[in-house]
Amino acid sequence: QVQLVESGGGSVQPGGSLRLSCTASGFTFNSSGMGWYRQRPGKERELVALISETGRSFHTVDSVKGRFTISRDNAKSTLTLQMNSLQPEDTAVYYCWSSKNSWYWGQGTQVTVSS
Repeated sequence: QVQLVESGGGSVQPGGSLRLSCTASGFTFNSSGMGWYRQRPGKERELVALISETGRSFHTVDSVKGRFTISRDNAKSTLTLQMNSLQPEDTAVYYCWSSKNSWYWGQGTQVTVSS
């Protein structure tokens, strides 16, 4: 069955960095576009970044552009989100997402940015 397992979250001070990882199983990873979503406290889940099946094309939303980088390793079925210059407004639960299995949401990983 489909599984997306997020890891790498934690607590950091403003300006810090974190690297999130997602390990995928139960489907053909290299045939699925992938992405990261987040849900901030009291808000709806929102898109953060998307990446194509090959990794050659990607999109990041304006609020994280220049700070967050999405990448993937198809050989290892892993998705990564490098987050730099973190700000308190980045505090959220971050979720990995598969376009081929868009109905599926894992547990997510908590990111807290606070001084």
